[in-house]
Amino acid sequence: MKQLVFFEQPLPVTPIMPLEMTCGQNAFWIKRDDLLPFSFGGNKVRKAAEFYKEIKKSGADVVMTYGSNSSNHCRIIANMAAAMELQCHVISPEENREILYNTRMVSQFGASIETCPVNEVAQTIENRKAAFVKEGKKPYFITGGGHGNPGTHSYVRAYDEICAQEAQMGVHFDYIFHASGTGATQAGLVCGQLLREDGARRIVGISIAREKERGREVVRESIESYLGADYEKYYRDDALIFEDAYRCGGYGAYDQQILNVVYRLMCKEGIPVDTTYVGKAFWGMLQYLQEQAVSGRKILFLHTGGTPLFFDKLNIIKNDK
Repeated sequence: MKQLVFFEQPLPVTPIMPLEMTCGQNAFWIKRDDLLPFSFGGNKVRKAAEFYKEIKKSGADVVMTYGSNSSNHCRIIANMAAAMELQCHVISPEENREILYNTRMVSQFGASIETCPVNEVAQTIENRKAAFVKEGKKPYFITGGGHGNPGTHSYVRAYDEICAQEAQMGVHFDYIFHASGTGATQAGLVCGQLLREDGARRIVGISIAREKERGREVVRESIESYLGADYEKYYRDDALIFEDAYRCGGYGAYDQQILNVVYRLMCKEGIPVDTTYVGKAFWGMLQYLQEQAVSGRKILFLHTGGTPLFFDKLNIIKNDK
């Protein structure tokens, strides 16, 4: 197992940049986690940094994970495993196997991809673990999206980073918006807020796939797992805001309004976003602010990465206005 210099040191602080756009007399900033300098960056790099430590401790010789063909998480884990000179095995649902840039890179990093029906994923994971053990290997499995306490911890640290940047900038954000998928990013941000007993802002997760009841419960379970014995002391139900009204039909779905936002951010701000995660969440944020009549507030949007997915849609990204 090869050590990686990048993950052996603290991650660099990602910049918070003002945006030119306006909406309801709100002022906007964006935190560029997509600029983390490993494998196109993003929130999955923060999570991978924590899983890297766990993999080293475990002495694993195979890294396993799960994700769709568009998964930023699978790309980054496959890249990290290749750099560590470890075997990587990705289990992916066989439904919708369009070959995207992330899919290509996972293969180019040398990871093997095993597909199965989505309703057989859990059993396929257990079968493959058992097969590796039978071969005399020591697999380390990372839940899809970097879900779990290491992933949550990465965004507790990110919340602390945001607070430190606020102090340096002399600004306090009233809202933090982000794309909420498997839930660890939102769980980490909320845990960071709860542990600091910092109730003076709203953290809003814009769902890119899950409906509210299930999505909210997954995030809450992650918060409970991370806080452990301190859960009852710190948890506040009103701190967990999970909005599912902007899913546009579910995972991977988008419409012309989202394409307009993707175009606007690239053309006017020079910031690439995708239609599956960040672009959808940014559009959802704008809809939320309008519907809730939020005005005159300081808004931070967390760019959680996905640059390769921007290029998958390059031929259809245009402004219809």
